[in-house]
Amino acid sequence: MAKREIIKSKDVCVRVMELEAGASTEWHHHSEVNDFFVCLKGALQVETRDPYHVVVLEPGETAQVKSPVVHRVLNLHQEPAEYLLTQGVGIYDFIIAK
Repeated sequence: MAKREIIKSKDVCVRVMELEAGASTEWHHHSEVNDFFVCLKGALQVETRDPYHVVVLEPGETAQVKSPVVHRVLNLHQEPAEYLLTQGVGIYDFIIAK
């Protein structure tokens, strides 16, 4: 997964993330920060657990996952997908879910 940092402060981070064809992030959650996704290219699926919820994003569409909900992002196409990820406000962590 490639990423390009746009803004980083002690409590906010904005990045452009790229997922390869068919790739996904690990199931994870954050202690404080919320994730706000904007699909830039391709098609993404944002999934949450407990409660289980699925949102499919096309370019220009958005989704939000609030902490501490466990979630992951999947690339639904056989080409790279990109999304803008804004995380805040709070201290960033990435806790892998079991």
